[in-house]
Amino acid sequence: MSDRSMRGTRLGAQSLESEVGVQPAARQEITYHCPNGHTMIVPMSLEADIPALWECRCGSLALRENAETPDPKPGKPPRTHWDMLMERRTTAELEVLLEERLELLRSGRLTGRRTA
Repeated sequence: MSDRSMRGTRLGAQSLESEVGVQPAARQEITYHCPNGHTMIVPMSLEADIPALWECRCGSLALRENAETPDPKPGKPPRTHWDMLMERRTTAELEVLLEERLELLRSGRLTGRRTA
């Protein structure tokens, strides 16, 4: 089994690339202020689109220094079970199904429990 092991490197621990001749991207420091009193300085590329809001370490949203709070994005309302049911059936169809089930329950041919 030892014949198949790799020798000379530890997998995932070290990179074989050197940093010689590598120039880091130009950066700027952006300051964010949290409503809970925290201040963060985040380094970002000069080419990056800088967001007005950044998530703070406490979980709330911090606002960029000298920026206005952006308008909230309109969210899609969640679909309920009723919404999905109404996509498949009309109210008239549901009333017919209800009457059929009530008739079966009243006659004793259907119990209130489902069986597998």
